[in-house]
Amino acid sequence: MQDAHGRKIDYVRLSVTDRCNLRCTYCMAEDMEFVPRRELLTFEEIEELTRHLVGRGVKRIRLTGGEPLVRKGIVDLVERLGNLRPLGLAEVTLTTNGTRLPELSQDLFAAGIRRINVSLDTLDPARFAQLTRRDEFARVLEGIEAARNAGLAVRINTVAMRGVNDQDLPALLAWCGERGFDLALIEAMPLGEVSIDRRSAHLPLSEVRATLERDFTLIPSAHRTGGPARYFDVAETGTRIGFITPLSDNFCAGCNRIRIAATGTVYGCLGHDQKVELRDVLRAAGPGEL
Repeated sequence: MQDAHGRKIDYVRLSVTDRCNLRCTYCMAEDMEFVPRRELLTFEEIEELTRHLVGRGVKRIRLTGGEPLVRKGIVDLVERLGNLRPLGLAEVTLTTNGTRLPELSQDLFAAGIRRINVSLDTLDPARFAQLTRRDEFARVLEGIEAARNAGLAVRINTVAMRGVNDQDLPALLAWCGERGFDLALIEAMPLGEVSIDRRSAHLPLSEVRATLERDFTLIPSAHRTGGPARYFDVAETGTRIGFITPLSDNFCAGCNRIRIAATGTVYGCLGHDQKVELRDVLRAAGPGEL
């Protein structure tokens, strides 16, 4: 697949559910209305759709949500997608909030997952509870440790927000370094109706980098994972930090990904509302028409 700008699309972020067991204030409302389950793609439909994508050059699939690990049978889906490797799929990864990693890490590794991203915005338990509206901090840390023990490479994802968790970021980088985890900092995009004012909380990561460089030596790195993060080696820890800057320094020119919602809706970009609906094509006309 190639878009009008000549960019080859070889990376798909595929949501398997809109549901989540946390309610992060910058992500969703406390009283969410989720789509009926019948509107979600079945695992068979996801497998068929992925088969078509791989046949058209997609190399990486990242499973997302909501929280992907709350969907029943998720390990089975990972195994199904892993069977597409002979067709050209290089990697299946996932992004999780970590709450279900204590019981699923070993199974995910056995199913073929080798690296995961875990969302963690603070090391302060009280601030974590305030941000997520749930008291799950200890369980997330347990899940991260379980993932590491299972052999999964862990990257911590942190949304940087002015006046919310900006003071926590140096300690979080040091904590990741002590455990051998890479860290990715993400600028919050002002999309959707949530309780936090994301415009006022917007924090350009150039400011964060300047703050971190008071205590850490950040060296530009050629490391890439297929996503939008621009990495730096952290000399003091031997780990890396990535900056994902959709607003202050966009990465559109090098974008190689599309997003597919759990309902089969394809989005080229979160910053635009153009979309293509694939679920009804699959259900009404079948794989040949897809």
